[in-house]
Amino acid sequence: MQPTPLQRALAAIVGWGVALLLFFPIAWMVLTSFKSEPQAITPGLMFSPTLDSYREVFARADYLTFAINSVVISVGGTVLALLFAIPAAYAMAFHPTERTRGTLLWMLSTKMLPPVGVLVPIYLLFRSAGLLDSRSGLIAIYALMNLPIVVWMLFTFYKEVPNEILEAGRMDGARTASEVWYLLLPLTLPGVASTGLLSLILCWNEAFWSLNLTSAGAAPLTAFIASFSSPEGLFFAKLSAASTMAVAPILVFGWFSQRQLVQGLTFGAVK
Repeated sequence: MQPTPLQRALAAIVGWGVALLLFFPIAWMVLTSFKSEPQAITPGLMFSPTLDSYREVFARADYLTFAINSVVISVGGTVLALLFAIPAAYAMAFHPTERTRGTLLWMLSTKMLPPVGVLVPIYLLFRSAGLLDSRSGLIAIYALMNLPIVVWMLFTFYKEVPNEILEAGRMDGARTASEVWYLLLPLTLPGVASTGLLSLILCWNEAFWSLNLTSAGAAPLTAFIASFSSPEGLFFAKLSAASTMAVAPILVFGWFSQRQLVQGLTFGAVK
């Protein structure tokens, strides 16, 4: 049954309403970043734009160092998570056992654990291993943080691949590594790409671990934002400017990769 013009109009209105509601905080943050501190305290759309907050942010902190740390840590955490998740999802999708479903549910349940609940043991382990305030430490914790989601997504995509294709490869003499590299990955490339993009976004936005496991040397942009909250109070204009500079790269990246992300997330939905 085809929707009526009224139903299509209502759907469009609801869709635009939700989009504007989600976009409003970002737009307000960007507007506030161009205000002076006295103007930022009182909400309003009428103000004299100024770049003073951006100048002070650049003068106070080395933005480029924080940005490089974010790129290295986010890409490293995503690549490491995929390296572990691809063989794990392959094994559970094509060689399941009676414990496979329970393992998947247990992995997903770890995401329900508040990070603060394991902060002390993680901190002590990192201190003993010399990983505090290091990129390699954050790469490891970001990969572990996203591993359950990455495994679940890849498992779902792999289940869409007919097992007969891999069996044909085995009959031609393909080993397990060849199956994964030459058969499975090309067939599920949109799903793997969307999983990587989602993991990259989650790593970029992660703040809890970066604030508690770094101080200066390996601090990413999330720590860069937090540095503008001082005991003297919140400077909303400067905080908005720092936040805008921190989220701008991932927003631009997400905008240009949205087609690949949607294509991957809907991979296998339509036969």
